[in-house]
Amino acid sequence: MATIKDVAREAEVSTATVSAVINDSAYVSPALRARVLSAIDALGYAPSQVARNFKHGRSQLIALVVADLANPFYSRLVWAAEADVSAWGYSLVVFNSDEKPDNEKRILSRVRMLGCDGVLLVPVGDEDHYPVRDTRRWPPTVLYGRSFNRDNMDTVTLDNHEAARLATNYLLDLGHRRIGSIAAPTHLNTGRDRLAGMIDAMAARGVTPRPEHIRSGDFREQMAYSVAREMLKQPDRPSALYVANGLMALGVMRALSDLGLRCPEDISIVSTDTVSGPGGLRPQLTRTEHPLEEMTYEALRLLVDRIQHGNSRPPGNVVFTPSLVLGDSCAPATDG
Repeated sequence: MATIKDVAREAEVSTATVSAVINDSAYVSPALRARVLSAIDALGYAPSQVARNFKHGRSQLIALVVADLANPFYSRLVWAAEADVSAWGYSLVVFNSDEKPDNEKRILSRVRMLGCDGVLLVPVGDEDHYPVRDTRRWPPTVLYGRSFNRDNMDTVTLDNHEAARLATNYLLDLGHRRIGSIAAPTHLNTGRDRLAGMIDAMAARGVTPRPEHIRSGDFREQMAYSVAREMLKQPDRPSALYVANGLMALGVMRALSDLGLRCPEDISIVSTDTVSGPGGLRPQLTRTEHPLEEMTYEALRLLVDRIQHGNSRPPGNVVFTPSLVLGDSCAPATDG
């Protein structure tokens, strides 16, 4: 087992510097901190306090690493996970990667140092960001909401293709043909599948979206606001939009308001999920929804089973079916 001296030697720093990074007890420059964390990751070092804990059993900690705590979807996930892990006798430690792969890498190193028994991870990088050699060194892990094209990890996801197909078909049934999208990042399977579901639904009706009517909102409210505002100022704007998540839908609705456009009179909006809160959005969005509480319970059930029984079963890939919830944000097309 690697020691703190091994880490110091690998990073070419003092043991005091390593201790300061581990315990966050003193200032360490970003460059030195990065070297220490890289050495810890390379050596698989676990601090001695955690090692002592393991002599007496597990830490009873589960790490939840979400993509963006500013997104109310993930706040709901934290709420649901906290209730579930306590029922199994665990405590939850929450981390926010802010949709940044470098942040996520540092968090996963920290999770290992803390000795967490398992990780519920919403991954933010593309496939190449997770070498197999690295994922094998993670604690028991379940991927939530997003997945890799591999069969060596437990995953719990939504049928994102179906979510977008349901939403788009609803718009098509209302007579819309100029349908655009504020899409999710396509380096993530979530974004790729939702965009593909929209395009496939349109193709089945003999319709092709205009390239200029599809813009990425990067899962961010402000980015969605900017690209929607730019798109909707054009004279040939779409008559309807499929927005790939609720936080981006909030940005789109702000853009509509600033441009003096009415929903659904001037443009229909349908999304996957919505922003919760007092009263929600107005008009209430027509949307496809995750069964979030059921997904969270299943993900944690798989994780606890993996913690307790190791690799006694093959990895599971559980896919949940979305539901279509009708709101007030869509109207029949008026342009044929």
